[in-house]
Amino acid sequence: MDPIRLICAIFLPPLGVFLQVGLGRDFWINLVLTFLGYLPGIIHAVWVIVRK
Repeated sequence: MDPIRLICAIFLPPLGVFLQVGLGRDFWINLVLTFLGYLPGIIHAVWVIVRK
């Protein structure tokens, strides 16, 4: 786990996911989740970063 990516995932969830996987499917899912609600975006971003 990279602490910089986790910090980005907390403050800007799509940025944390982008730094981990690029402009893939997970990034777009996270962007939609962040627009629908900030907390689901954070949860998804942390999950993507910890998973990979």
